[in-house]
Amino acid sequence: MAGKITGSRRRRPVKSRSRNRQHLQKPSGVIAPRVARVGGARFGIVCIDPAKHRSEWMMADYFGKLLIEPQTLEHQAGHFRAAIAKVRQAQQQHDIQDIIVVVERTGNYHLAPKRAFASAGFETRGVHPFATKQYRLPADPGNKTDETDLHAQHRAAVAGFGLYELELPSPYRELQLRSRHRRNLVKKATSLACQVREHLHLSMPGYSALFDRLLEHRMAMLIGRCCDSPGKVIKLGREEICRRLRKESIRCQHRTIDKILTWASQAAEQLIEDGALHHAIWTDLEELHQHLQRQITSIERDLAGELVQTPYVRLMSIPGINVVSAAELAGEMGPINRYANANAITGRSGLFPSRYQSDQTDTSGPIIYTANRRLRCALMRIADNIASHCAYYRGLAEQDLARGVDIRASRVKTVKKFSRLAFACVAGNEPMRHPAFREPDSILEKLREFHRMHQTPVQQVLTDLTKAVEQLPGHTRGHEAKVVAGVLRHQASCQRGAVGIGELLTAVLARLGINANEVNETSTLETGDRP
Repeated sequence: MAGKITGSRRRRPVKSRSRNRQHLQKPSGVIAPRVARVGGARFGIVCIDPAKHRSEWMMADYFGKLLIEPQTLEHQAGHFRAAIAKVRQAQQQHDIQDIIVVVERTGNYHLAPKRAFASAGFETRGVHPFATKQYRLPADPGNKTDETDLHAQHRAAVAGFGLYELELPSPYRELQLRSRHRRNLVKKATSLACQVREHLHLSMPGYSALFDRLLEHRMAMLIGRCCDSPGKVIKLGREEICRRLRKESIRCQHRTIDKILTWASQAAEQLIEDGALHHAIWTDLEELHQHLQRQITSIERDLAGELVQTPYVRLMSIPGINVVSAAELAGEMGPINRYANANAITGRSGLFPSRYQSDQTDTSGPIIYTANRRLRCALMRIADNIASHCAYYRGLAEQDLARGVDIRASRVKTVKKFSRLAFACVAGNEPMRHPAFREPDSILEKLREFHRMHQTPVQQVLTDLTKAVEQLPGHTRGHEAKVVAGVLRHQASCQRGAVGIGELLTAVLARLGINANEVNETSTLETGDRP
C-alpha cells in the first residue's frame, strides 16, 4: 500500500476479468428493465437543476422527447404544487406508466425540490455534478447553461447515473449533524485560543509561555484578568494573589505564584504599548472561547445519548476510541448493514489507490480524494488515536517509519486494519477481538468517565448506561459487570459522592443481571463467557 500511495509507476501483469457484471451502468441507477416493461415512450424522466432560490426543470420520455419544456421553478410551496400538478397532467396526457425524478446534487440547494417531489409520491434520484459535466461536454462543449445541464441530466439518468440516495435514519442523522457542528465549533475555539494567546502576549510578554495549557489553567487566567501589565502583578504581591485565589476556590500553589512573580519582576521594565487595550481584547475573546467550550460540552453530551442507541458504541471497547470519535464515525457511516464488508468502508472514504490501466500498462496513483472526505477525515483521526494509545498499532507505525514508508501510507494502513476490526465489532455483534490485546476496554467505564468529565446529570448518565447495556453482546456482560462492580466497591469506600454514583452503578449492575449484595460478598462475578 505504501508504494501505491506515493504513485510509483510500474508494469503489472494483465489481470483476468473475473468479475462479471449484469449491467454496465451504476447498479443503483439501472432503469433498463423498467423501461423494457413499459416501453421508452411511456417512461418519463423529470430533470431538475436546482439553485439557491429557484430551479430549472423539464420532463421528457426515455428517448428524449420533451413532454414539459424547460422552465423555472420557484422554491415555494405553491410553485411546487403547481409543478407536481403539471407532471401528473403530462402523465395522463402522454400515457406515462413509469416515472423517476432526477435532481442534481448541489450542496443543500437540491433538498427542497427533492423533498417536495418525494412527498408527492415520486421516486427521486440524485445525479452527481461530475456526471452532468461529463454528459454535457461531448454534446455541447462550448456552452454551459441551465438548459444544457438539464439535457445532460437526462442523458446521465438514461445511462444509469440517476442513483438512489438512502436517507440516514434516526439517530444516525442526528449524530452526523451534531458531530459536524461540533467539529466547526472546535475549529472556531482553536482559532480563538490562538488570538487570546497573541493579545495576552502583547499585554504581558512572556506570561503565556509559563503554562502549557493556558486557557485551562484557572490560576493563570484569574491572575491575567486581574492584571493588565507585569507591574500590576508585582503590586498585588503574594498575599493578595493568594487571597483572590481562595475567594474563587482555586488552589493556591506557592511554587507557581513564585514563578509568576519572578517573570513579572523581569518583564516589568519593558515598555508595553497599548497594553490595556490588548488586555481588554483578549479578555473578551476568552469569554467567547469559554462560551464555545460550554456549547461543545453540551453537544458532546447529546452525542453520547445518541451513540448508545447504535451498535457503534461497541467501538469504545477498542483502546483509543471514546464517545466523540465513535459518534463521529457512526454519523458519517450510517447503518452498518449498508456495507458488504470492511473494504466497502475504505472504498466509500476513497482510501484506495487510483489506477491507470491500458494494454500492458497497469499503474497506481494517489488515493481517491473525490470520495467522502468527512468519512475519510473521521477514519484518519481514529487512526491517529489508536496509534497513540495502542502499543500494537504504534509499533506498526514505528516499523513503517524505520523502513522509510510515507507517513500518509502508514496512516492508511492503520485505517484499513481498523476498518476490519470495526466491521467485526459493529456488524458481527462482537466486542473488540484482537490477538495483540488481552482484553477489550470497558465500554461502561469509558462512558461513565466521559459523563464524569462532562458533569452530566445523574439521570442522563443512568439512561445512557442502560441503553449501552442493551447494545452489548450477551457474552461480554460478565466482563463489563466485573468492571462496574470494581468501581462500585471503590466508590463505596469513599465518603464523598459515593451515594449518588453508588445508586447509579447498582442500577447498571441490575441491568447486567448482578445483585448489588454480591459485590461485597465476592469479587468474582460471572454472567457469561469472557470475551
